[in-house]
Amino acid sequence: MNFTYSKAEKLKSKTTIDLLFSKGKSVSKYPLRLVYIEGDFGEGIPIKMGVSVSKKHFKKAVDRNYFKRVLRETYRLNKHLLLDNLSVPFSFMFLYQSKDRLPFEEINKKTIQLFEKFLEAQKTEIK
Repeated sequence: MNFTYSKAEKLKSKTTIDLLFSKGKSVSKYPLRLVYIEGDFGEGIPIKMGVSVSKKHFKKAVDRNYFKRVLRETYRLNKHLLLDNLSVPFSFMFLYQSKDRLPFEEINKKTIQLFEKFLEAQKTEIK
């Protein structure tokens, strides 16, 4: 199994990010939110993922960067849940939306629950 988060998987396109927030759908599992949009945005990569932490909740860049690292790591460890169950490419924005400073284990557990919730939402959309 490939537990990497390569450069090709990183969501960097401003137009795609704007499209995500204007036309994308979302699922939430406190304190995380996953905004997604279906579609092939080039390179044949099945998932493009970006992470974000609110400046409103964490004023210091050190704190925001810590939680972005945690989000990237939890995605990297659990992306197989998405890759094994998706048939079309998606772009995602993974957001941490709380002032609470949860430990890594809690965020990892919530990430798994969030990915499962997303997959359930996809199954209901297909039907």
